[in-house]
Order: sequence, then C-alpha cells, then structure tokens
Amino acid sequence: MTNEISDDARHKNKMANRKAVQDAEVAAKTIEKGLLIVHTGKGKGKSTAAFGLLLRAIGRGLRCGVVQFGKGAWQTGERTAVERFGDQVQWHTLGEGFTWETQDRARDVAAAERAWSVARDLMADPSIRFIVLDELNISLRYDHLEIGAVLEALKARRPDQHIVVTGRNAKAELIEAADLVTEMTLVKHHFAAGVKAQEGIEF
Repeated sequence: MTNEISDDARHKNKMANRKAVQDAEVAAKTIEKGLLIVHTGKGKGKSTAAFGLLLRAIGRGLRCGVVQFGKGAWQTGERTAVERFGDQVQWHTLGEGFTWETQDRARDVAAAERAWSVARDLMADPSIRFIVLDELNISLRYDHLEIGAVLEALKARRPDQHIVVTGRNAKAELIEAADLVTEMTLVKHHFAAGVKAQEGIEF
C-alpha cells in the first residue's frame, strides 16, 4: 500500500511538473501568422494530410481553395465530400494526368501554368484564407514552373493566409522558405503486394 501511494504521488508530481513546463512553453508562443506548409517524401499521405487540414479550416469557417496540378480530372472522394460545403471551397483540378501519362512536356508546362494562374488568383482573393496546392512540387521538380517566381509569390502572400504544398521531391528552396515541412517516409505499401488502388483509400 505504501509503495502504491508513493508511486501515485511520484507520478502526480511528475505530471504536474510536466504540465508547468508545457504551459510555459505554450504561453511563450505569441506570433500568429499564415503558414507555408510542405508535405513531401516517398510515403503515402501527403495530399491526404493536406485535405485533413482543409477539413479543419472548413470547420473553423475559413474560405478555402484547392488547386490540383498533376492529377487528372477524375472525381475523387475528397472532392465529392468538399463540394458539399458549397462556395466555402473553390476546387480546381487543372492537371492533365501524370507526366508519364501525357508524355508531352509542352502540354504539361501549359497545364502547370494554367494551374499556377488560378493559384495566384486564389492567393489574391482577400476572402480565401487557406489554400492547398496539390502536387505543385511535381511541377517544380520537372521545371514546368520557375521556382524563383513561385517562391516570390508564396512569400508575398497575405499575412493571414495559410498555404499547403504537396508532392514528392520538394525543392530545397521551398523547404527553406516553409514554416512547416513534413516528410512522409515509406515503410510499407500495399501496392507492393499487388493490391490495386481502391475507392475510399486512394481516391
């Protein structure tokens, strides 16, 4: 019994100390700003995580925008769900499919430029507070867009605007400019076992 009381008291004291440290750390964070967030890496979940943030922003009443750079115009589950929120979200799928599908660099560049033009319009809209630039990293990787011009525009965004950029192989310059970078690491993927892309998981 004595040991149990001692262990309980020790745990309570440890948690009280930890809470004090955590509270002090949280209280020290006073800056509020729009974030540039990058999701990159070989693992699955980059766009999925971005759409999770989008849902959170929608729930907080923010007007949002989505521009999809590299993906074709098929209807995904996330787009179908988000469309139920009406004009709270502007969704633009402007890619022509993956680069290995089009096999036409000129078309890929033109599609990326169209998508970037729409992205710039969303960034300039004072009512849009949260934007997902899905697979922008792919357009930058293949030099469909000029990294310097993209970074200049991202850095010049309004102070209250959050932007999430997704896609593998994020450029070093973008990683340097970002406030938050998460790299998805591939540990295991069902594709390797012959499992096909499935509704509700991949699209």
